[in-house]
Amino acid sequence: MCGIAGLLKFKGDLRGNIQKMNERMLHRGPDDGGIYISEDCQVALGHRRLSIVDLSKNGAQPFVSASGRNVMVYNGEIYNAAELKKDLEKEISFRSSSDTEVLVEAIEKYGIDVALDKIKGMFGFAIYDKEKRTVTLARDRIGEKPLYYGIVNGAFVFASDIGCIRVLDGFDNGINTDVLDIYFEDGYIPSPYSIYNDIYKLEPGKYLTVNVDSLETVQTTYYSLKDVAYRGQHDRFKGSFEEASLELERLLTESIKGQMVADVPLGAFLSAGIDSSTIVSLMQKIAPGKVRTFTIGMNDDRYNEAVYAKEIARHLGTDHTELYITEDDAKAVIPKLPFMFGEPFADSSQIPTYLVSKMTRDHVTVSLSGDGGDELFCGYNSYRSVSRVWNKISKIPYPIRKAISSAQLLSIGSDITGDPRKEVKYLKAKYMGAGSPYELHKFEHETDPLIKKIAIKDGAARYKCMDIPKDFLGEVNHEAMLMDMLLYHPEDILVKVDRTAMAVSLETRVPMLDKDVVDFAFSLPINYLRDDKTGKKILRDVLYRYVPREMMERPKKGFSIPISKWLLDSDLRQWAEGLLDRDKIRQQGILDADVVHKIWTDFTTRGIYRVQIWYILMFQQWYEEEF
Repeated sequence: MCGIAGLLKFKGDLRGNIQKMNERMLHRGPDDGGIYISEDCQVALGHRRLSIVDLSKNGAQPFVSASGRNVMVYNGEIYNAAELKKDLEKEISFRSSSDTEVLVEAIEKYGIDVALDKIKGMFGFAIYDKEKRTVTLARDRIGEKPLYYGIVNGAFVFASDIGCIRVLDGFDNGINTDVLDIYFEDGYIPSPYSIYNDIYKLEPGKYLTVNVDSLETVQTTYYSLKDVAYRGQHDRFKGSFEEASLELERLLTESIKGQMVADVPLGAFLSAGIDSSTIVSLMQKIAPGKVRTFTIGMNDDRYNEAVYAKEIARHLGTDHTELYITEDDAKAVIPKLPFMFGEPFADSSQIPTYLVSKMTRDHVTVSLSGDGGDELFCGYNSYRSVSRVWNKISKIPYPIRKAISSAQLLSIGSDITGDPRKEVKYLKAKYMGAGSPYELHKFEHETDPLIKKIAIKDGAARYKCMDIPKDFLGEVNHEAMLMDMLLYHPEDILVKVDRTAMAVSLETRVPMLDKDVVDFAFSLPINYLRDDKTGKKILRDVLYRYVPREMMERPKKGFSIPISKWLLDSDLRQWAEGLLDRDKIRQQGILDADVVHKIWTDFTTRGIYRVQIWYILMFQQWYEEEF
């Protein structure tokens, strides 16, 4: 895993600026760095390397194809590189054992579309075709690896880290205030948008081709998760539950086997949850020795699962490492967050995710995780109530539901951060099951009038419309899962894991996002995934072959921290009140100072904690850091 950057038709100090971009993402690739500049100085490519496969200089980037026609910079891992290489070796004498060389030669031989269809992995890459005079950017199917692009002073720019774009000479792209509604409702800015004007995120499953001479762009979708879900649910798995469970175990085992390939030490995150325990169980089945596993704990029983993780590790026989963190450890991470993420991002579990990554990096360079299990196998508690709530409230005429929803939310209490308020979003949904997850997402947060007023702006936000038509999947839980896989998972979960892990130069891999696993998951009937009380039924069935059921059947505590409690402590409260100072906010001219003050005083004087408090603080801290 690495970091990439590039400049097309940049006016000014070309080498100096591509070097600055490289230096800004040193944490993504501390082992080596390289620069390519075309003979006509129209294309500059930068790369920082975290060496994982082929640690020699033979795998260094930018990488030039054997013919000399294509030059690539690449961030990620191609897990089926060895398989692809067998075919390519018939015509090419390989100079390295790196997956980078396999990827660039596959694209040159097969073309971009066929190559992208063949590869399995996580990636963000750019390839310069000297003959066609094009640069093509591509991002992996689900969105594990980031890739930003846009226009700065008339030049086309791209990078793995938005901070690399910010450091360019003459950068003056202002804040994109159109996305603030989305940010203050969700805590993240979804692709294709970014916090800056004219800077975008390439969406998962797409590639973008740029003409070097004209800078005209053409964007192509090579993978559609929406299509995968549609095909899966209209041609469902026909076998029994037991047959499905055995097939899932086979697919996960194959995925994990491919993702355990590395020339550096490798391990896995282990919580007490179903997802990571399943991944570790299958890793230990495959591994010739003890798998390295890592857990962090807290001295607070409400948030601590380290005791249970240690019990699971002992049962599986892993080489387990745990670290108990203090409040001071967690609080010390907060000042680092703006640099890590480069734009406002406010999932507070970013703090423990950073800490477990930091501890893990002290021992290994690559760590597998269990992310994706909830979204693919119907695990979130909120899914449990989808059918029940919809069946209950859909009988109320839509105009009445829409009218009463705001009042209902305000009447049921103060905490709009979690599952207890899920019913409210369905009041504003026109349809479910035979309906649109996008409608649910769009209306979910239009219930607290204060949230809609945080940012000062003229127009409404441009929501990320998922374009899911009525009666698309015909089953409410699958539509909710598809919504989360299209939006929440890539824009929150994967961003959080990538940025925090790469901040400490740790590569993370997510076996459940393997193409074959995702395809299979969306082909399963809902009764294989969930019943009235239990989610992830099929994943549990796989796990219980390795870990006793009684070890796993306990309430999930989640990977979280008591941020609302800490914000009332003297040191963090002083930090927060400094960022939320009315005069400062008025002078900035972006947020409504009176609304921010109201939200804060509701919390400090009445105990009403809104998750948007953390969202505002993360925005303000980022703003002060960047401006």
